[in-house]
Amino acid sequence: MTAARGDAPDVIANARLTGSDRSDPFGTDAVDVHLAEGLVVDIAPAGALPRRGLVLDADGGWVIPGLWDHHVHTVQWALSTQRVALGEATSAAHAAALMGAARPLSDGRRVGGGFRDAFWADTPDLATLDSATGDVPTYLINADVHSVWLNSAALRREGFEPDGTGMLREEPAFEISRRLNAVDATASDPLVAQMAQDAAARGVVGLIDLDMAWNEDAWVRRTAAGFDALRVSFGIYPDWLDRAIAQGLQTGDVARGAVGDLVRVGALKVITDGSLGTRTAACSHAYPGDPHNHGLITVDLATLVDLMSRATAAGIASAIHAIGDVANSHALDAFAATGAWGTIEHAQLVAHADIPRFARLGVGASVQPEHAIDDRDLTDIVWAGQTAQPYPLRALADSGANLLFGSDAPVSPLDPWAAMAAAVFRTRDGRDPWQPQQRVDAATALAASTAGGSAVPARLDPGDAADLAICEHDPLTADEAALRGMRVAATLLGGRLTHRA
Repeated sequence: MTAARGDAPDVIANARLTGSDRSDPFGTDAVDVHLAEGLVVDIAPAGALPRRGLVLDADGGWVIPGLWDHHVHTVQWALSTQRVALGEATSAAHAAALMGAARPLSDGRRVGGGFRDAFWADTPDLATLDSATGDVPTYLINADVHSVWLNSAALRREGFEPDGTGMLREEPAFEISRRLNAVDATASDPLVAQMAQDAAARGVVGLIDLDMAWNEDAWVRRTAAGFDALRVSFGIYPDWLDRAIAQGLQTGDVARGAVGDLVRVGALKVITDGSLGTRTAACSHAYPGDPHNHGLITVDLATLVDLMSRATAAGIASAIHAIGDVANSHALDAFAATGAWGTIEHAQLVAHADIPRFARLGVGASVQPEHAIDDRDLTDIVWAGQTAQPYPLRALADSGANLLFGSDAPVSPLDPWAAMAAAVFRTRDGRDPWQPQQRVDAATALAASTAGGSAVPARLDPGDAADLAICEHDPLTADEAALRGMRVAATLLGGRLTHRA
């Protein structure tokens, strides 16, 4: 009998083990991994123990702990499959023309995403977009999601007064994204299910969902409809913190009313500054050509301390968005003042003196290595005058900080192999490595792509949960092309196959 998706194999035969912090004696020898009741119960030389029950033949493939993406905007990522891809737009006029040629969605709107206007020679303006798109409400979402370019029809539809640019930034842009993401569940849930299956095909067993919504009800609904492809921990934004506290939600709890235990309460998510691409990340030095622009602190320190204090007292962890060095300093100050536990999300530009504070305070660095490769040219221009360290992966790891890798999908695709390749090789598309001194080794990258992060490497030992993936190459020795193109033969979640190639 051939093991198929949905089955729970009793034995993974003819496998090889890899990963960081190994304690087994097998080296690269073939082994059989015996499973029962969702756990690894034994690992033995291939054929040494009877292979009873359903056997999944790994055919020499490498078994690794199941992978996690520690930062995903789930619905927005799922909906991106229906939106116009603008990543290749070379100018504002080009992006407007792409949108003008696009077919409207069923609700009468055109929506695109992924543009990077910081690289454009021309400046987005309302006249250019209106000329190309006419009276069809049209929305262009920046790759970093911190700005949205709307035509006049869209501005009127959303209740904004048209101005000369149509560009909304930070909270007004987030409000537009929330409205665009608030589609009927009958439309979004199948796309989320497909997203989860695509993730499982990459060896992913879990993700942190940071959609800007009250997420518990949505995940309870999805599990009732049969969602079982991933473990999910969902974030809580400040607008819903009082509700979460009043209802007794605590980080790590199973979502109330959910079928099974795959969905759990996550952390308080607070966005405290802007982004690199929108030139709003809060930095100690001004942006080039704009001496009064140091970015934006969108939540002041006193408010942040209050939010984190209340969350901590209620048993809720904190996940604090901080991109610029000033924002990272403020976030670390707030962790120190409150005794909160959790993560700083992004940590893209960190003062040298702040790097060791992550480990000292026990704050995880939830980072997206592909952003460094996406933004390398922009960083060299926009942050050329900054004295803090951009994308300091190696420095954080060397200081003892816990790295947790993610994608920030849809900002980058949900692909842990791309994140690992970016972290280990600091390059893509044949270019020279960018700031190679900030590379991490492959064992650290793999561990950072699992549930506990680099400081708590997932292991393959008897008694561990059978959250596993079987891949074609050893990720600890694969070159960049092999790591980025890694094929996954099977993914198991609690011993059940969620993907079978």
